[in-house]
Amino acid sequence: MTAVPSPPTAPKASADPATPAEGPQPDPAVPADLRPLAKGTLGRRLVLRVAVLVALVAVGLSAVVALAAYNIQIAQVDTRLDQAAFRATRDGPGTDGPGPGGQEIGTIIAVQTSSAIYAQILVDRTTNDRVQYLTLTDAAAQQLAALELESGTKSTIQIADYGVYRVTVKEGSNSRVIVALPLNQLASAMTSLVLFEALLAGVVIVVAVFATRSVVVSSLAPLNRLAGTATTVSNLPLESGEVEGIVRVPLSDTDPVSEVGRVGLAFNHMLDNVEGALAARHASEVKLRQFVADASHELRNPLAAIRGYAELTRRERAEVSEPMAHALTRIESESDRMSRLVEDLLLLARLDSGPALEVKRTDLTEIVLNATSDARAAGPDHKWSLALPDEPVWAMADRYRMHQVLANLLANARTHTPPGTEVQTAVTVEDGMAVLTVTDNGPGIAADLQPAVFERFTRADTSRVRRQGGSSTGLGLAIVAAVVTAHSGTAGVESVPGRTVFTVRIPAAPGD
Repeated sequence: MTAVPSPPTAPKASADPATPAEGPQPDPAVPADLRPLAKGTLGRRLVLRVAVLVALVAVGLSAVVALAAYNIQIAQVDTRLDQAAFRATRDGPGTDGPGPGGQEIGTIIAVQTSSAIYAQILVDRTTNDRVQYLTLTDAAAQQLAALELESGTKSTIQIADYGVYRVTVKEGSNSRVIVALPLNQLASAMTSLVLFEALLAGVVIVVAVFATRSVVVSSLAPLNRLAGTATTVSNLPLESGEVEGIVRVPLSDTDPVSEVGRVGLAFNHMLDNVEGALAARHASEVKLRQFVADASHELRNPLAAIRGYAELTRRERAEVSEPMAHALTRIESESDRMSRLVEDLLLLARLDSGPALEVKRTDLTEIVLNATSDARAAGPDHKWSLALPDEPVWAMADRYRMHQVLANLLANARTHTPPGTEVQTAVTVEDGMAVLTVTDNGPGIAADLQPAVFERFTRADTSRVRRQGGSSTGLGLAIVAAVVTAHSGTAGVESVPGRTVFTVRIPAAPGD
């Protein structure tokens, strides 16, 4: 459908591109599809990437700290292990001197000879600081006997039945001494450290996400306001010549120092150019409409005179030659067609300038009956039918203009379809709208032509059969669109070969 709205007064374009034009500004509420952290937005990607980066850094630092702490504690254990090995080789297994120089609880000392191994574990101290050793299990003793370590080297192993130990070996002339210290305290300390680091990393990541979110939302707010302005402008009916209400990017978002500010400044400058071009186009259209209206009005009188003189010649056509009589007949016919064209142009010009409609409660059923009766008389070689409801359909409309709309649709069907075509007119009420339809089973309208059928001077001769001798100004459907739009309604068409449906919707009268 081609809308034909009334022409508004064009506003003056802003001269300074950095100064917002007067008028409505964008709604500060960002639309749902422009939320800064909506799926697929730059803000969401930035927050996610920063969160991943912070998580990687936190995990990396935690791993480095844990590894450093582990190495430090292992070094301390190794120092104690060297001291325990020195005491064991000095005092022998199963002995322990009093005081702080004694072995630690849980220390394992094993002496291995070529034929046997004797292994003990320190399990307790008595009240007088004497020690109590227990013999290791056979499995643990055999595991130590099979241990392959060079003298003085250290290793961490899992000793059967006893847990994780740090082990070293001291080689003697006839035997070797194996000393092991438990690492349960180290494991407990490392577990606590790792849990603390994990908790700290989680807190850092959460804080980083919220901080990044705040920074990203704040930083991208001007860009989102710019997008909101662009969305508002894109929804304006600029194609119809409407130039009022074009918003601008706020002055605070047009600072040329920042990248977004430069974009906002350029966007405002572009809008100024667009508004200026629209204002110039609108002024040109107003002048053209005024010219068409004036020309149509001025042409009515000479055309009426031509038609009058042509009709006067009918009295003497029997006295003139046949070619002359034919020429006079054609003059009368073409002057009549030109008069209809002028009337249509004048009507469209008046509709463009703001239609003066007498809108009142109107019975569309009666209009359909009268218009179809007229069409039946004008096209007796077509098959005309009606599909009317049991009760009258009332609408808020101008009776004369709606009769003209329906008459134009029926004339279009009669003119552009072959004899014998079935044309059905229907009226009903749907969702508070009165709906008029004109359906024919003619050859149809080409798909590429359908979007333009309601435009002025559009002709469908290539797709719908033009009746011999018929005449068309190419303005009938344009008048339909203009009148329906003036009634706050819509006009549309659906067409395939063998079925064409023109549909008009206007507001139904209250109570229907």
